[in-house]
Amino acid sequence: MATPSTSSALPAPPAGNVLSQVFRHVRYENLAAGLSGGVISTLVLHPLDLVKLRFAVSDGLALRPQYNGIFHCLSTVWKREGLRGLYQGVTPNMWGAGASWGLYFLFYNTIKAYKKEGRVENLSATEHLLSAAGAGALTLCLTNPIWVTKTRLVLQYDAGLDPSKREYRGMFHALGKIYRHEGIPGLYKGFIPGLFGTSHGALQFMAYEELKLEYNKYLNRPCDTKLSTVEYITMAALSKIFAVTTTYPYQVVRARLQDQHNKYNGVIDVISRTWRKEGVHGLYKGLIPNILRVTPACCITFVVFEKVSHFLFDLRKPKE
Repeated sequence: MATPSTSSALPAPPAGNVLSQVFRHVRYENLAAGLSGGVISTLVLHPLDLVKLRFAVSDGLALRPQYNGIFHCLSTVWKREGLRGLYQGVTPNMWGAGASWGLYFLFYNTIKAYKKEGRVENLSATEHLLSAAGAGALTLCLTNPIWVTKTRLVLQYDAGLDPSKREYRGMFHALGKIYRHEGIPGLYKGFIPGLFGTSHGALQFMAYEELKLEYNKYLNRPCDTKLSTVEYITMAALSKIFAVTTTYPYQVVRARLQDQHNKYNGVIDVISRTWRKEGVHGLYKGLIPNILRVTPACCITFVVFEKVSHFLFDLRKPKE
């Protein structure tokens, strides 16, 4: 493996030398493992995502159902719309979560391996942070339309009562309708706060990597030692709670921009109107159901990723 100090002595490709070095570190095992984790966690916990979104956009409009708490929301949706109501928007959520986690782990580990090439020491916390931020921005560029679609489907409040009155019949119908009526800008609503939200993933991955490193150091083990399932769950949960509590307001802003029932003139308009009418509490609506959902979701995703990626990389080793 070439080090940074010797790579310049090698014959350089005619063009795109940096890209060729980056692509050398692409491992599709990371894509497959991340996709698996995202899909499984979404299937298990989608109803809590629905609750989180409905609370996040709760801005006083008369058309919105009023809920007294998480369990009241779940029971109300169940009574009025059944299991199908609790799983409104699950298709784009699975596509979005699967694609997002798969691409995120692919980009993140590729960037990390590129930065690590030829070095003995581990990456610093800042390098983990920047690697994760870059991976998040690339992932969002590819997946934002899916998240807009999921939000629109989840916010069809009476969809289960009379399916014929649905504005959107499903993921692809929603994608097509949004594109026809709102164009590309419609598919990229919430992109700016979503881009800011890459700080969430960056903080989470930085915390996750640093916790694993420090934990292995504490036990006097090699830094890349595989952890047990319980240890992975603990690291994932702590890093996720840290990231969520730090960056949650952007999710409220993003959801309100993507909502079809209210119109805002941009990020500043959402923040100012929310702050004026609801105060700081408005920027944290849905935080508790979000923590209840994303923490186990993150644990499931990371454990599945670690187990599947180790399995796939073990399959690769004999060939290499």
